[in-house]
Amino acid sequence: MSESFLYQSGEPFFAQVPDGGEEVATEELIGLGATDVRAGYRGLYFRADRDPLYRIVYTALTVSRVLCPLSRFQCHSPEYLYKRTQDIDWTSMFTNRRTFAVFATVANSAIRHSQYAALTVKDAIVDQFRDKTGARPDIEPLNPDLWINLYLHANRATLSLDLSGGSMHRRGYRIVSTEAPMQETVAAVMLAMAGWDGSTPLVDPMCGSGTILCEALMRYCRIPAAYLRLRQGVRFMPDYDAAAWEQMKKEADAAIRPLAEGLIRGSDASADAVHAARANLGKLPGGRDVPVGVRRFEDIDGIRDATIITNPPYGMRMGKRDAMPEFVRGFGDFLKQRCAGSTAFVYFGDRELIKSIGLRPAFKKPLSSGGLDGRVVKLEMFEGKRA
Repeated sequence: MSESFLYQSGEPFFAQVPDGGEEVATEELIGLGATDVRAGYRGLYFRADRDPLYRIVYTALTVSRVLCPLSRFQCHSPEYLYKRTQDIDWTSMFTNRRTFAVFATVANSAIRHSQYAALTVKDAIVDQFRDKTGARPDIEPLNPDLWINLYLHANRATLSLDLSGGSMHRRGYRIVSTEAPMQETVAAVMLAMAGWDGSTPLVDPMCGSGTILCEALMRYCRIPAAYLRLRQGVRFMPDYDAAAWEQMKKEADAAIRPLAEGLIRGSDASADAVHAARANLGKLPGGRDVPVGVRRFEDIDGIRDATIITNPPYGMRMGKRDAMPEFVRGFGDFLKQRCAGSTAFVYFGDRELIKSIGLRPAFKKPLSSGGLDGRVVKLEMFEGKRA
């Protein structure tokens, strides 16, 4: 069995982040105490001592998962993958009364199928428990006690423990959903790209089920990303310090601040969407103080001197793609004519629609969401004529 794990020898942790969110996620990780942050495939490598690592796992809004490396080795066959997986003392991390699941990413390797690779790792773990304890832990594919990750690229395998306890976009506040909602971590990245800090009111005039509003609330009020989550994989680290974790959690929760009146608000043309947004906001501290109304953006008198952040209901997902250029053009007219002094950040899942907005973007930044290679577009509406 392994005497020590990679992370205990100084190997970096890995933070999965939405594609396009690397820059803002780097800033957040450094702000929480990470060091040596560098880009990797679909995420960021970083180093952190115990306390900043715990803060990152509990509070980081732009991170989807935090992976803790246990073992790395060359791997050209399922048999060798099985053998090296069994070299890890899994009983030092959890008991056979816990459930677990394995997720794998495989590319350019002799083992070609990720599901088969994950099954091989699962079998090795189960067999180790059966041989050592006489009983095996159960597999729970959707909501296990802990997740184990296999990353196999060019016949080089890395086995890691998922410290987040599953994807961090599942904050715990989404109790009602609408069609094609924006993922929570993507919305958090969009807010970070906008640099919104509460110095101006934030408005989402097409709020859907309220993801941007919820993430804005969490960002301003300093609500930890895992505040509502019941499971964190960090508890299964062999050297987990329960007292240090609870102290960090206590300090992070104590830093939550109240929402300033009128700072965040939203609306949507759909009554069902507004119902969902209100329900989801209601799960968060201060969420019931965020006003959300049923209203088309065309019927809003104006949004002046504010930050507008929104993810329009794209036709490519909603079955009305042909009508989208006219819809976007109408929204652009609304911004120009009724939103003087405001700055808008609009997510375009279909980049072809950007030219329909009728405004010159101050920037266009790539951000993937739900398989869409989209762009966050910054639009500035000036008072009077722009010099």
